[in-house]
Amino acid sequence: MQRVFITGASSGIGAALAQQYAAQGAALGMVGRRLAPLQELRSRLPHPERHRLYVLDVNDHAVLRRAAADFIAFGNGVDVVIASAGISQGTLTEFAEDQEVFAQVFATNMLATVATFSPFIATMKQQALAGQRDCRLVGVGSVAGIRGLPGAGAYSGSKAAVISYCESLRVELRASGIKVVTLVPGYIDTPMTQVNKYRMPFLLPAAKFAAKASAAITRGSSYQVIPWQMGVVAKLLRLLPNWLYDLAFAKAPHKARKSR
Repeated sequence: MQRVFITGASSGIGAALAQQYAAQGAALGMVGRRLAPLQELRSRLPHPERHRLYVLDVNDHAVLRRAAADFIAFGNGVDVVIASAGISQGTLTEFAEDQEVFAQVFATNMLATVATFSPFIATMKQQALAGQRDCRLVGVGSVAGIRGLPGAGAYSGSKAAVISYCESLRVELRASGIKVVTLVPGYIDTPMTQVNKYRMPFLLPAAKFAAKASAAITRGSSYQVIPWQMGVVAKLLRLLPNWLYDLAFAKAPHKARKSR
C-alpha cells in the first residue's frame, strides 16, 4: 500500500490527486487550511480510515514538519510527497502594495515546496538504502513558469523557481534513490482557473490531469507537461526570441489584481 502526502488537498489539483491515489488503494496524508473540505473529501474516498487530515498553513513550516513526522509514524514511512499547495494573484510591480502579494505567492508556491519536501528526505533515503521503496518528491510548476506572463510576475516567477528548484534537487538526490518529479500543468479546470475571464486553450478536467500526473509519478518522469498539447506550446515558447515573444504577449490578458 502506497503512502502519499499531499499539500493543497482540500481543492483543485491536490484534491484530484487525493482521489486518484485513494482509488489506487493508497493511504493519504491530506494537508489543507480548512477542515470542512478535507473532511468532506475524506468521506467520499475509499477506506477513509486510512487517511490522515492535517489542517495547517503550509507557510507555518514548524507545523508542517510536525505533520510530516506524524504521517511517517502513521504509515511507518512514506512513498510519495506532492507539494501541490499554491496560490495565484495578478500583480503589477509599479504598485508598492503588490510587494506583499509577491511575498505571499513566492512563500506559498516556492518556499512551502521546500518546507514540504525537507522533513521527508531522511526517511526516504533510509528506505532507499534498505531497498524497500521507490520514493518520489513531486513539485508542481506551471506552463506560466516557462516564460513570464504580463500581470503575473509573482505567479510566473514563483513557478519558474519551483521548476528550477526541482531540477537542482533532482540532481542533488540522484545517487540517493529518491526521484524528483516536476509536474508542469497547463490550464486545469480548478477554482484557481475558474476565475479567469479569458480563453484557456486545452483546458483539462482536474480528474484527467490527476490520472496523467499519477502515471508520470509512477514512471519517475523527471519533467512532465500536462496536457501534452501544452508541452508543445511550452517548447515553442522556449524557442521564441525575446522580441517576438514580447510582441506576441504584450497585450495578453492579465489575471485580476487583489481588490483594494
